[in-house]
Amino acid sequence: MEAGEEPAPLIAAFQALVARRTVPEWRAVLDAVQEVEYVGAGPVGYWGVSLGCGLGVPFVAEEPRVRAAVLGLGGASASAEAAARITVPVEFLVQWDDERVPRAQSLALFDALASAEKTLHANPGKHGEIPAFELDSTLRFFTRHLG
Repeated sequence: MEAGEEPAPLIAAFQALVARRTVPEWRAVLDAVQEVEYVGAGPVGYWGVSLGCGLGVPFVAEEPRVRAAVLGLGGASASAEAAARITVPVEFLVQWDDERVPRAQSLALFDALASAEKTLHANPGKHGEIPAFELDSTLRFFTRHLG
């Protein structure tokens, strides 16, 4: 990045490689958690930004138990194909001045989501500067869709 090179292609390749392993692992974790008596098989939400978005988009696309997702700080170069299979409600976070994920890539990923109910939350600031009030919004979103 210091040399002025675009990091998005490298990030996309890394996320695609790791997602091939994490999706089956996260499904196994979800299986195990839902077997716990006080948890059960209730509705599931997914929250993931940055790498959590890059790995979460393929997971949400493949896992029918996920009923709502908060995603963001990720780009379409890694996840557009999987995003096109996501139909659950999505709240999507974008940092307008993100130095790691180009704004156009974030907006392209948002556009690629097939969900009929998706909202874009764009805030000024860099990659790691998500405003604290977005957590409140996330909680309301999950309460509405999972509660």
